Amino acid sequence: MVRRAYHGPVVGLILVAALLAGCTVLRPAETVRLRVLQLNLCNSGMALGCYTGRAVDQAAEVIRAERPEVVTLNEICSGDVDTLERAMRQVPDDVVVAAFQPARNGRTGEPYRCVDGQRYGIGVLVRLAAPDRGHAVHHGFYPAQDPADPEQRAWLCVEAGTDLLACTTHLAYTSATLALAQCTHLLGTAVPQLHADSGHRPTVVSGDLNLRQGGSPDVRSCVPAGYGHRHDGGVQQLMATAELKIDATRSVDMDRTTDHAAFLVTLTTVRQPPPAA
Repeated sequence: MVRRAYHGPVVGLILVAALLAGCTVLRPAETVRLRVLQLNLCNSGMALGCYTGRAVDQAAEVIRAERPEVVTLNEICSGDVDTLERAMRQVPDDVVVAAFQPARNGRTGEPYRCVDGQRYGIGVLVRLAAPDRGHAVHHGFYPAQDPADPEQRAWLCVEAGTDLLACTTHLAYTSATLALAQCTHLLGTAVPQLHADSGHRPTVVSGDLNLRQGGSPDVRSCVPAGYGHRHDGGVQQLMATAELKIDATRSVDMDRTTDHAAFLVTLTTVRQPPPAA
């Protein structure tokens, strides 16, 4: 596992509680909304059955309309991240962390490439706001890979201080058993190790897992105890730790620019601040 640390503002998820002058009071509980948008854009140019060349522009429109706090991205080229970061930064004070992780070419050890030569992989966007408390990006490759498929799959997480850990992945499509092994590694080894290293924090994992609820194997086999879980009726999944309550899910039309509708999940968390003097 590789960890790259950055310095920047932290996710603006905490609302400032009012204080009564001259009194010692308990700050009220804070209910915070978090909207996570999952997108598989099929933008490598290799999968001709779903590639249109228009998915990134459509994704930018959806991001501007839905205003998510987190966007998870699958099947993108490295340059797509810059376009979608700009779409997410809608007002001058918006600060967005944009992280990209290429898949690895198992034959060369180099980053896997889109048809146009850009690096191909996955991404995470997280909307940040002051105060500046730092963030970090983590990524890794799965120990289990398909030896017949040169595209080696990876996972990617953005750690926003103590407020949030947002992760994505795009798992193997050649074997559901292999996809389940990768899912189990991410949720059973990689994410717990991040919690052990940096402290537990509310966590969401969202992506195209190439696993289905009710499938064989069933995606629920890799969902840890206590996690919430929702799916789009297909292979796009979201898991969240117990601090995050899943309130609603919705598919968002991508106007036939890719083979997956966008998957939007709304979550809330209730925080209990300490007493204020």
